Amino acid sequence: MAAAYGDLRHLLPGNYKRLITAWLEEDCPSFDYGGFVVGETQGEARLLGKARGVVAGVPFVDEVFSQLGCKVTWHIREGESIDPIKHCATVTGPIRQILLGERVALNILARCSGIATKTSSLVTALRATGWSGTLAGTRKTTPGFRIVEKYGILVGGADPHRHDLSSMAMLKDNHVWACANKHTTTGAGGAGGAGASTLTQQTIAAAIPQAVHAAKAAGGFSTKVEVEVRNLEEATAAIAAGADVIMLDNFTPEGVRDAARRLKHDWAGQDRSFLIEVSGGLTEANAAAYACPDVDILSTSSIHQGTPIIDFSLKVLYGSSSK
Repeated sequence: MAAAYGDLRHLLPGNYKRLITAWLEEDCPSFDYGGFVVGETQGEARLLGKARGVVAGVPFVDEVFSQLGCKVTWHIREGESIDPIKHCATVTGPIRQILLGERVALNILARCSGIATKTSSLVTALRATGWSGTLAGTRKTTPGFRIVEKYGILVGGADPHRHDLSSMAMLKDNHVWACANKHTTTGAGGAGGAGASTLTQQTIAAAIPQAVHAAKAAGGFSTKVEVEVRNLEEATAAIAAGADVIMLDNFTPEGVRDAARRLKHDWAGQDRSFLIEVSGGLTEANAAAYACPDVDILSTSSIHQGTPIIDFSLKVLYGSSSK
């Protein structure tokens, strides 16, 4: 859990502040009619947690109000679980500016906290089985909002997985099939798409080493290569080619246990080091069935895609305004 080693906000790149600026501009691209009504008097508002969950997204909320000349004082720690109704923070500054940032801040906080809550729940369930591997998210994130969603996964105690296509080389089925098809059509004198229909399990497995070698040549020693496989033959080809991570995709729980055990046994003592990742359809309801000693990583989008929010509200204190 990364949070045990430092402040997670220190991971954030400088460009997250530009995202906050863009989100504020999106919410008020022209006149602020409500802001005109309340004016620039100084005031105070309370941030209230209205549902049970894990609070996440503190640095983003801080930046929203910082850009508007307001100050946020937190009364809880990020990553802390709350029960409603909880006074989580106090925002002070010009009332117009507090209200200008209200919805942007609440939207970010609700979504990030929802992800952290879902993530924490699944981590807890998996640890209860005795499994000590890594729970990870996926790249199935919302365009423009990925940094917040990955941050929520970290607060929840899981691994965010790769952040983008440049983070590692993940060779999924489409990459391997395209590579196999390329070599099939080239060998057939460039017969266009006709080669796709001639692909067999053997030609697909044979294309895996070519794909792995190409990825390693391009990425160099510092870039890990992961290969998505459908069976033991493809997994063996990927390991032999030097893949760093083998993803068993859409296997049954029984299939995962058997394949992971056999791969770790067959390659024990050989000059090959690899991790086994399991992905495809994992949820809080079934993930525990895939957790076994030979599996290193369980990855799922269920902890960040379509997760419920944690509801928060921001309430201006009556009589708090002053000139």
